[in-house]
Amino acid sequence: MRALLLILDSVGCGGAPDAAAYGDEGADTLGHIYERTPEFALPTMERLGIGAVMNVQRPTSNVQHPMASWGRMRELSAGKDTTTGHWEIAGVVLDQPFTVFEKFPDELVHAIEREAGMQFIGNFPRSGTVVLDELGPEHIRTGKPILYTSADSVLQIAAHESVVPLPRLYEICKVARRHCDPFRIGRVIARPFTGDPGNFKRTAGRHDYAMLPPLTVLNALADSGRAVHGVGKISDIFAGSGITANTPTGSNAEGMAAIEKLWPTMDGLLFANLVDFDMLFGHRRNVAGYAQALREFDQWLPTFLASVKPEDLVIITADHGNDPTWRGTDHTREEVPLLLIYGGRAEPLGTRMTFADTAATLAEFFALPAWPVGRSVLTPTEH
Repeated sequence: MRALLLILDSVGCGGAPDAAAYGDEGADTLGHIYERTPEFALPTMERLGIGAVMNVQRPTSNVQHPMASWGRMRELSAGKDTTTGHWEIAGVVLDQPFTVFEKFPDELVHAIEREAGMQFIGNFPRSGTVVLDELGPEHIRTGKPILYTSADSVLQIAAHESVVPLPRLYEICKVARRHCDPFRIGRVIARPFTGDPGNFKRTAGRHDYAMLPPLTVLNALADSGRAVHGVGKISDIFAGSGITANTPTGSNAEGMAAIEKLWPTMDGLLFANLVDFDMLFGHRRNVAGYAQALREFDQWLPTFLASVKPEDLVIITADHGNDPTWRGTDHTREEVPLLLIYGGRAEPLGTRMTFADTAATLAEFFALPAWPVGRSVLTPTEH
């Protein structure tokens, strides 16, 4: 048995009923991309049902009579960050959000510095590329790593690879991870870079250190003897818990190539995240880039679907929104699309009340005990 759970990072579809509480009322990642991009279309995803999910204002012939099951999911957890979204997809609903700081407390910063034997510069919210321009020269001159954050619950540490070698940067981040746990900071991220002032470039050596999650459906699958293969940043998000194999990737293209390579021999769950939508285009409010990345995914999708058999399960969804037309640079609180390919089914799935319905679905598909949170979409229910 094999299943693919594919997360299109940040590809929300608007409409979250509590969006106003997050300052996001009216945000709609996919909807606004359709509105702002002339002649924009996603033929493959529209055939599967994304048009029905979105109620697209400029429907094409592909919108009618979807070929897969389609619906929307609503986040039940408090928060709109990567870790919260993925954990709920895997069956854990958080009633307390991770902590977001604009400036990390001195108590935390000094504790990391003492144990790691170094000092930081920075400690403010910034775009990852902007902070390199601002503090990169000072970092090279002093050897002090750059500490910064974003609107997400993350503590990021940037260092030039020739000044702070990768093993040393990772060691500092592991120290930071331990000290961040009591503060409920979702992730510590190592951000290595290279280059000269005015031309710094972040490298593929990024590594995320997440809090250890409670037990998820991934643990249940792994404990039952099934393979759980993470692609992209999945293993990092779950701190390796419940992951039996891992293929890190640096881009959507690498992620799609990894899926193609691993799928033919897969026995168990392939859990993949395509990050470019969020990292390169959502946070940077780049509508054209986001639209093009969606087109490229849509063009790749038929190649993969040709290898999917009726007995396989494929779930395509997202972890939050990141509307590239929205103010600021933060994620946006949105519902997310849900496309399900299984057994030739093509039926409406309605609006699911929690992302954890994916965990319940995987539990049913792999014949595990019923997951305690969420409802399987494989079980008929009224909507």
